[in-house]
Amino acid sequence: MPHSSLLRQRSISGALPLAVAAAVLLAAAGPLARTGGGSGTLGEVRANGRGGPDGAALQGAESPAQPPPGAFHDGPGVAPADDAEGPRGPARYVPALLERFDVARALGDTVFLDGFHRTPASPAYDASLDRLAATLREAGFGSDDRLRLEFIVSEEPQSTWWPEAGLLELEVDGEREVLLGFGHPAGAHRTLLPVGAPDAELTAELAFQLDDAEGRILVTPAPLSRPLVGRARSRGAVCVLSAATFPFTVDPSGGDEHLDAIKFASAPRGVELPVGQISERVRRRLEAAPEGARVRFHARAGRGRRPLRVLVAEIVGATRPGEAVVVASHVQEPGAGDNAAGAAGLAAAAAGLARALTDGDVPQPARGVVLVFGDEMRQSSIWLERGTHTAVAALSADMLGQSHERTGSVALLERTPDPGALYTLPPDAHTPWGAGALGADDLIPNGVNLVCRSAFADVATAVGGWRTSENPWEGGSDHDVFNREGVPAALMWHFTDFTYHTSLDRMDRIDGEELRRTCSAITAAALDLADLGPRDVERHLASNELERELRVEAARTADEPRAVDAWDRWCDGAAEWLRGAAVR
Repeated sequence: MPHSSLLRQRSISGALPLAVAAAVLLAAAGPLARTGGGSGTLGEVRANGRGGPDGAALQGAESPAQPPPGAFHDGPGVAPADDAEGPRGPARYVPALLERFDVARALGDTVFLDGFHRTPASPAYDASLDRLAATLREAGFGSDDRLRLEFIVSEEPQSTWWPEAGLLELEVDGEREVLLGFGHPAGAHRTLLPVGAPDAELTAELAFQLDDAEGRILVTPAPLSRPLVGRARSRGAVCVLSAATFPFTVDPSGGDEHLDAIKFASAPRGVELPVGQISERVRRRLEAAPEGARVRFHARAGRGRRPLRVLVAEIVGATRPGEAVVVASHVQEPGAGDNAAGAAGLAAAAAGLARALTDGDVPQPARGVVLVFGDEMRQSSIWLERGTHTAVAALSADMLGQSHERTGSVALLERTPDPGALYTLPPDAHTPWGAGALGADDLIPNGVNLVCRSAFADVATAVGGWRTSENPWEGGSDHDVFNREGVPAALMWHFTDFTYHTSLDRMDRIDGEELRRTCSAITAAALDLADLGPRDVERHLASNELERELRVEAARTADEPRAVDAWDRWCDGAAEWLRGAAVR
């Protein structure tokens, strides 16, 4: 996300795990070898990145108000999926989506995207969109009147930058040691170069304080801010190397792998002084080098002016084709979890849905379901500006396939802005990404959160248990674009991922089954929102009352009468929204 990389000590080019290599071979066998009491406005969200607690999940009791045994969700319960007539809500779609999700293809596409630093409008960005388009075309998009596929292309080209090569080499007494380096797009240390950094070829001694920086390379744990780089340049530094990471970039296993993380960052706009990102382990190695040690820093990037493309796939609505539920999943950024797997997984889920539609296993929804792939936030703005559909609801599909064991993250629902974002009471808690700024006027009651929570529960039931959680709105991805336009939108994601926005976010962190579960849940939620019938609304209204009971009791326990009133108003409004969103 922009909820937004560092060094793994291995070969400069890095290597794919055997399991991932196997997934690539399988794919090749086919035709394609973010505290209560805040104030402000929703518009004051962070627009440059994302960041969820790995708090203990709660096992639901065996009652109709909770997921069944083996299903875990830290949050309100939902009403049963089945009534006397069969499944309701997202449960109508979950079995077919899970069955038709091609894990090998999703992982193969993730490997392809993870092979590039996908800066917007760069050749790698375009190649990634083309790969997803091919997966969708193969499933029937673009060749069936119910399955549309198109690219939106900017009228004017935009400036773009992409890393090509980088090297950090230490020289002591004539002996040279390569500390970091890459020479191709998939290189393990490709985040050595911050986005927009100038080219460089220099060798100099080291400085660790600004007062000593003249003629030297300044090495610092501080972030690459414009003030820092400006001060370094005024003191005569020839380069600045930053080892900054996030406070949550800590190996959850108790090990020290986080010391090898190179943060994915951007250079201050217009910077001319060479800059780079290094790991904390490398910073310590440089600090331990003897006086007189020299460092060579090489940086080379490609640049150009190219059109910005957005890929749009649509399941056309059967009876309300002018209305749509939108799912946005960004392609840019270098990470596998953020967001190569998210985009590839959503494409795989859409492909499975297309085949289920063709086979008659899933009915065409009343409203359209539109999938948008491209540059985070901009992609959603571009789609909305076209005005081809009335967006009824939206979901952001971001950071979807991370392994809990290898990243510490869990699947999360970040709700649309609701009273929990103003009054954060148990069981709610904000993630390390932190609370966003909004006011009471930004709370527009809707039923999107209820549908998404039910989708998590329905997938958990289908697979025999799945650990999920949720957090109040924090902001930082495409859901913000829609919420600002009055379209209720939620985020489905994974956090706290200690590899987030670092070089450690690569294929070995991705769990194919987790990707299958999350993307099936997102797609099922979108379909339910697109085709809400009376029985589906009845289920969500019952879930709404379960949430009201939990939230009001928590507010009364905390002696927060304003929160009691806010949640009562919210739940009344959500019920009204659900009834109005029904298509029959």
